[in-house]
Amino acid sequence: MEAWFVRQWQINSVWQCVLRPVSWCFGMLVWLRRAAYRVGWLHSFSVGVPVIVVGNITVGGSGKTPLVLALAALLTEHGKHVGIVSRGYVPHSQARQPDVMQILPGDVLSSDEATLLARRSGLPVYIGADRVAVARALLHDHPTVNVIISDDGLQHYALRRDVEICVIDGVRGLSNGAQLPAGPLRERASRLDTVDAIVVNGVATSSSRAGAFAMSLANESFVNLKTAQHVSPDAAREIMRGKRIHALAGIGHPARFFEHLGKLGFDLQTSRAFPDHHDFLGHEVALSNADIILMTEKDAVKWSRFADERMWFMRVEALLPADFVDCIMHKLPPESPPCH
Repeated sequence: MEAWFVRQWQINSVWQCVLRPVSWCFGMLVWLRRAAYRVGWLHSFSVGVPVIVVGNITVGGSGKTPLVLALAALLTEHGKHVGIVSRGYVPHSQARQPDVMQILPGDVLSSDEATLLARRSGLPVYIGADRVAVARALLHDHPTVNVIISDDGLQHYALRRDVEICVIDGVRGLSNGAQLPAGPLRERASRLDTVDAIVVNGVATSSSRAGAFAMSLANESFVNLKTAQHVSPDAAREIMRGKRIHALAGIGHPARFFEHLGKLGFDLQTSRAFPDHHDFLGHEVALSNADIILMTEKDAVKWSRFADERMWFMRVEALLPADFVDCIMHKLPPESPPCH
């Protein structure tokens, strides 16, 4: 069903005649909700430190997690003490999620993205549906934190924010420009005019807006899930030469991962896409006909409990222009001008 909707969002098919009226109703509800926050019928709350929200206005993966990691590292380099909050996606097989949960680097059954953030950043990472409560809990436990990054909270208006960053997939852009379910938009495209910075992940095709910052994913390396061996793409190709390679991805845009592997020179025998945040089961990881299993770093969080020496994940880093960092740093004080 998810794949069908993604295909329909790329074209103007007959289904648009059915789905467009539903999307108009959805858009009106979204507009009314945001208006309720603007006029004070619904309340937003400050947590006492600057909050940077990294989100998007489309469903599906756009590159938020690498951006959050890069931004957290850059802010740390500038002397900030950073904490990260997120909604979190806990596997269905896990017991009911507490209202607020701290994610530790060693977690394997908790939220995949949040665990990845904790492992790569070394910073306090807290998750929960109520981001105000989550941020307050983080600050209570870590009082030295003086900047909070909210991962994927652009539409969570209850948390008052100082900086809004919207990430756009440079390949898919805004697709057909329609709101759910006729298109992928959570909010109207005009919402981009109100954020402080737009980051385009990859080659910008349909999203060449003035003031947008380009982000690329680079510095690839490959890590063995069982042995923790860490090698370059060239070394990985040598290790995997002549072997049957199976690639898998349970992320928002699996095709991007498979295409990236192809560009790096990996000859994939098979590949399989799973839904985002997929809770992998034992029979799905058997893959007895594969000599090598390649996956994303986010998927590796869940696969670690099934790890064997055939399994490798690709690690990437987000590269951002220097003027993006300057923009965010200058926006943090309340009196600073917007970034565009």
